[in-house]
Amino acid sequence: MTGAKHDPASEPETAPDAPVEQVPASDEIVELPAKPKRPGFVYFLGYGIMAPIARLVFRPRITGKENIPREGRVILASNHLSFIDSIVIPLTAPRRVQFLAKSTYFTGTGFKGWVSRQFFTSIGAIGVERGAGQAAQVALDAGKEVLDVDGAFAIYPEGTRSLDGRLYRGRTGVAWLALTTGAVVVPVGLIGTQEIMPVGSKMPRIRRISVKFGEPIDVSVHGTADSGRARRKATDDIMAAIHGLTGQELAHSYNESPPTTVVQRVKRAIWWRELR
Repeated sequence: MTGAKHDPASEPETAPDAPVEQVPASDEIVELPAKPKRPGFVYFLGYGIMAPIARLVFRPRITGKENIPREGRVILASNHLSFIDSIVIPLTAPRRVQFLAKSTYFTGTGFKGWVSRQFFTSIGAIGVERGAGQAAQVALDAGKEVLDVDGAFAIYPEGTRSLDGRLYRGRTGVAWLALTTGAVVVPVGLIGTQEIMPVGSKMPRIRRISVKFGEPIDVSVHGTADSGRARRKATDDIMAAIHGLTGQELAHSYNESPPTTVVQRVKRAIWWRELR
């Protein structure tokens, strides 16, 4: 597999990749987190306690767990409906799954900070700090660190949560990650998680959800990571598999967060003009 860096700017037919919601998809810069550590006592204690409780309280319908390889490099590519998704996937998967989270979840002070730190550590989150580098590529590099040690990494190809329930077009970062590391991709379909924790809510509600793990996808048939066409075709295959699991209405567009700064608005305007 090639180790070429993914350059979003080289793909005028797609928006810049923002693979996970927790990393700001903007002109903000972040610092690559430290290499993933082996799971410690907090992880096993948290998982051992929370997973059975979650299954008892929320009674999720889980199908396809046998599709997740018990060892080796695997990417869990999921649709994204709620903040709770990043908790549901690690607690329902049959192996340790890691994902990215804001560094502020790990750096708080006092009792509240300690609780947040222990909780996100227990579910396998990796903190990403602001510093230097492009946010989207840093997110991919952090995922690569997990996969390079034969880990499992969860990613949302849509980039951010779907507020209207539709399935948006996938960004090609997920394909770059799979083609660069040789990881297989297991599509994940989450149904009903937005009912547990709707946008703006602070406490979860008890609702039954469905978690579907699809058959593994070998995206290497499309080419190498340095090919924009290969990344696009691989990503479309992954999104089609997710759609097959969820049955969501297709949006046929990217799920864009509204620009919050003048620089972001100018970049967005230039990008759209280039597409015409």
